[in-house]
Amino acid sequence: MRIIAGSAGRMAIKVPHDVARPTTDFVRQAMFSILGERIIDARMIDLFAGSGALGLEALSRGASSCVFVDQSHQAIKIIRQNLETTRLGGGRVIQSEVLSFLKKDQHRYDLIFADPPYAKHPLDTEHISKLFSTGLLLPRLEKDGLFYAEISKTTATPEHPDWTLIDRRHYGGSAILLFQASTPV
Repeated sequence: MRIIAGSAGRMAIKVPHDVARPTTDFVRQAMFSILGERIIDARMIDLFAGSGALGLEALSRGASSCVFVDQSHQAIKIIRQNLETTRLGGGRVIQSEVLSFLKKDQHRYDLIFADPPYAKHPLDTEHISKLFSTGLLLPRLEKDGLFYAEISKTTATPEHPDWTLIDRRHYGGSAILLFQASTPV
């Protein structure tokens, strides 16, 4: 896996294979094309960060800062190694379960990324719906901010009255979703 573009473009990054399903280069390229200039100087958070590929790509393309959150010790170790290897500044790495982190965090972000494990069976947790239902995500979003989520393309788009879907696109087995707050934050 590698960073696609920006100051760390083409640099290889490590992936914790036993804890992460990394976002493919193709999907990351599509997502960052959609986001375009919104990345420049953005304050962002990468939830369920895994390898940190989404946040690293954003930092490489000009985001001012990124908080990487994952509960896996191995993922946190690899994100730190990837930050060191790429020499990207502005990264902060937090080992925490996502909801626990959001309960404590008081910062607001221009972009929030979430690429949780996919729900593969009917009894699996559908993390994006759970994030919406807790009400913890919306207070973390800046006015005019965007929430990016990645889910299985077979999963229905999560719905919640606080959130408006502005784009859904399919790439292979993945669907990328862009949401904004339904009313100004």
